[in-house]
Amino acid sequence: MPRPALEVADIFRDHGAAWRKANAGHVSLEQLKVMSAIESCRTAALGGHVALCEKCAHIHVAYNSCRNRHCPKCQGSAAREWLAERQAELLPVPYFHVVFSLPALIADIAYQNKAVIYGILFKASAETLLTIAADPKHLGARIGITSVLHTWGSALTQNPHSIYPALSSP
Repeated sequence: MPRPALEVADIFRDHGAAWRKANAGHVSLEQLKVMSAIESCRTAALGGHVALCEKCAHIHVAYNSCRNRHCPKCQGSAAREWLAERQAELLPVPYFHVVFSLPALIADIAYQNKAVIYGILFKASAETLLTIAADPKHLGARIGITSVLHTWGSALTQNPHSIYPALSSP
């Protein structure tokens, strides 16, 4: 598969320093580490291997990957495989995408108490969906739920929310 014209690493390398400076104090150490790993992934910064063809003396340099679970280069194939497995589980029924977000004050508490707060988020959001779906005024059905926890928003800032691509059945 050919390398895309633009990668997340390119954006981070070109604009990451300015973004980090503009958002100083609002980005966690973990997020900074992820950005750094992605910026360094498959570059000389992480070292690499050199292969030499003994017949034509062609040299090929392969740089080491960061192996960070958030890196699109390192985890891209794993993400595609995971998505294909989830798509294979889908039933031929309508699906609805529902998002439950934590208010900012609770999100701040969640940062220090992840297990407790995220457990409450999953329990409350699942009970809400099951209760509303079972109500004959709404759907009057038992539904299945797949939930995913997202703790970062698209701007790489803390934004805990759960995603429910909930399926419906009459």
